[in-house]
Amino acid sequence: MTAANLNSLYHRPEANFSPSLWGDRFLNYISDSNVKEKYSKTVEELKNDVRNLLTAPETNMIDTMNLIDTLERLGISYHFENEIEEKLQHYFHLNTNYQDDEVYDLCTVALHFRLFRQHGHPISTEIFGKWVDVEGKFKDDLKSDAKGLLSLYEASHLRTCGETILDDALAFTTATLKSMAPNLESPLKEQVAHALVQPLHLGIPRVEARSFISAYKEEEQKNETLMKFAKIDFNLLQIIHKEELSHISRWWKELGLISKLSYARDRVVECYFWALGVCHEPQYSRGRIMLAKTIAMTSLIDDTFDAYGTVEELEIFTEAIQRWDDGEIAQLPEYMVPLYKAILELYEQFEEELTNEGRSYVVYYAIETLKELVRCYLGEAKWFIKGYLPPFEEYLDIAFTTSTYHYLTTSSFMGMGSARKEDFEWLSKKPKMLVAALTICRLVDDASSYEVHMQIRSMIINILETYFDFKKVRFLSKKKFI
Repeated sequence: MTAANLNSLYHRPEANFSPSLWGDRFLNYISDSNVKEKYSKTVEELKNDVRNLLTAPETNMIDTMNLIDTLERLGISYHFENEIEEKLQHYFHLNTNYQDDEVYDLCTVALHFRLFRQHGHPISTEIFGKWVDVEGKFKDDLKSDAKGLLSLYEASHLRTCGETILDDALAFTTATLKSMAPNLESPLKEQVAHALVQPLHLGIPRVEARSFISAYKEEEQKNETLMKFAKIDFNLLQIIHKEELSHISRWWKELGLISKLSYARDRVVECYFWALGVCHEPQYSRGRIMLAKTIAMTSLIDDTFDAYGTVEELEIFTEAIQRWDDGEIAQLPEYMVPLYKAILELYEQFEEELTNEGRSYVVYYAIETLKELVRCYLGEAKWFIKGYLPPFEEYLDIAFTTSTYHYLTTSSFMGMGSARKEDFEWLSKKPKMLVAALTICRLVDDASSYEVHMQIRSMIINILETYFDFKKVRFLSKKKFI
């Protein structure tokens, strides 16, 4: 039976997605090699000055921890990962007396707690005990300490299950900061407002760095070396990211799949930004590009299942993906052929690229997770098209996979030279850490309402416009980002 015959028998659930907002604006971006070289040279020069600040033996714990926090929030800590980890390891094993020493105020203790937890050191919540009354409630006199409350608010987002003191801290600080915010002085007022909308721990590192650079400029006691380093490093990374996005945009344009798949979303810029949120450092450029291409292709597959294909067509496509053979093309509905060929060609390109490093085997793991994803997409499509509402447990068995996080985590590892075969084997067994991430991502996504999705879409547009220095009227102006 032909695709046309199938369409006459079954309703085709076609969506009506809006076109891309970006058009060809990133397609022809060409960076200034002289500016890029100048930035790179300056970064290397300033790096030594900042490293000396971080490793100075006479610096005390409080000052060093404040410096580490500043480096991380300015987005330049990736230059000093070993030095930072060495300092934190040393300080964590000092058994600091946070309870009785008055030099450790709430702002400082909460900051130390957050930094230790961010870096995997199991610090106890007992260090917050002195700010809780006999009834277990946070003391009222804290309501005048805006900096301390903001620091505690950020720390509370690193709580684990059962840590009621941090559950209470989040509720207490959120309510108090909201009431205080209108009366605070700048730049603290803006920092509080930003944190209440976007907590640091839940933010995208590059976006948070851009925000903090602006806030840090207003600090009276800012370090001018750090300020200069952060600006130049941000501009340098932004150039690298725009170069990558230009490459991906050209690849996407040359594929021409959007013109052939009228039902699909054209969201390659957003797909790249997703990859940028996974890793932004220069050394992971190839990994970002591979991941962005993977996400863009997955988006087309998702739309084929959610927004167009009939059950019969999707079953044929799923079987073709399982066989992973261009001989299957003859069995596919005509509109699916370009997509199927593009998928096979993409992974052939990945394999060729990684063969030179002796890592071509990693592509196998990405393909196997894609096969699983497509099988589960088919299961969900059958539910939707046939109007079947599965029990919750049955739904989760498939929905964990269709969240795409297992597939995309594996794909993230693919382009990173440091990932070994045992890492992919570990992922393939779906460890508890991965299952927890799948659970959170799936349920949070499902809980979102239509209005929330619209708000998120608007927020993403604003983030992209800001990060890539994009103005709708004038794109890629000569004016620097910062």
